[in-house]
Amino acid sequence: MEFLDYEMMRVIWWTLLGVLLIGFALTDGFDLGTAALLPFVAKTDAERRMVINSVGPTWEGNQVWFILGGGAIFAAWPFVYAVSFSGFYLAMFLVLAALILRPVGFKYRSKRPDPAWRTRWDWALFVGGIVPALVFGVAVGNVLSGAPFRLDSDLRSFFEGGLFDLFTTFTLVAGLLSVAMLVLHGSAWLAIKAEHGPVRDRAQRFGAIAAVASVALFAVGWAFMAWGGYGFRIVGVVDGLAASNPLRTASEAAPGAWLDNYDRHHWMMIAPLIGFVGPVLALVGIVTRKEWAAFAGSSLAATGIIATVGLSMFPFILPSSIDAHSSLTVWNASSSHRTLQIMLFVTIVFLPIVLAYTAWVYRVLWGRVTTAQATTHPDFY
Repeated sequence: MEFLDYEMMRVIWWTLLGVLLIGFALTDGFDLGTAALLPFVAKTDAERRMVINSVGPTWEGNQVWFILGGGAIFAAWPFVYAVSFSGFYLAMFLVLAALILRPVGFKYRSKRPDPAWRTRWDWALFVGGIVPALVFGVAVGNVLSGAPFRLDSDLRSFFEGGLFDLFTTFTLVAGLLSVAMLVLHGSAWLAIKAEHGPVRDRAQRFGAIAAVASVALFAVGWAFMAWGGYGFRIVGVVDGLAASNPLRTASEAAPGAWLDNYDRHHWMMIAPLIGFVGPVLALVGIVTRKEWAAFAGSSLAATGIIATVGLSMFPFILPSSIDAHSSLTVWNASSSHRTLQIMLFVTIVFLPIVLAYTAWVYRVLWGRVTTAQATTHPDFY
């Protein structure tokens, strides 16, 4: 792969990072959305067991995308990993604490027949779904608005902000959009996996609300990017072949600059277009009872929204709101050329294996889950 120069390798790994994030949203996203819907779409113990078992056999495998995303940031973008995971430490801890509730909830919920015991674990599963969905969105909002960090001459990072500073009007809009997007995806998944009945009907009603909310919040977020004073721009000529050094790139805050890429490359508009069309398609699928159309729409919504963020920011990965010159970009924050080459080779070999195994698992475990199975099958949660 020597024919791929350093600049091209950086772009490839920026693209792969986006693919991993989208993969996480499409797989573990409906797990989170289903958990967020659990207390509201299922009223009886049998119904709740059915909802839990719609994701029970596959949720652990879906977590692979989350791990791969974190691993890719660590290996391909070490500066981004160091700044974000240290600066957003409390937010990350909040997400991990919520995610830990999921395996515990799955394993312990049905260990006792006590209704109060099971209800408490049901709400724990709800927290394990809604909190990560919200915090992930808030984190993306902070990336778009710029994180409050700076680098000194020794490349040490200093984060000047607390947990509650992460929650602003714009970041909360991003967080609510993330929740709406994943609830829509979870409702579409339940419509496919749950038996025809009250759970499926309730899930579709919540899905319709989430679809409308996704369109509205995405439009509000787009307006914030256009007129809300957010955006960054690189000043001068960039050498994509130079060694990584976050301090060698001159950047500046430029309100509205997140839309510059769409003016230069009109084909990029396909991403926000998909972000708007996806929820509409999902809503049409819900209204017409076309379950696969609804799931395709929710998948397109997640893909389009995440791709919009990446394409809007390129080449920035983590801009700084207090020192624009400390901003991390595709060109100044990557690992070495050789490291990216080795990782690309490993990805080419193993990613198809992961995809093939995932497809096989879903094929083997396919089929609707029923309340009758939930009440009679000993292996159900």
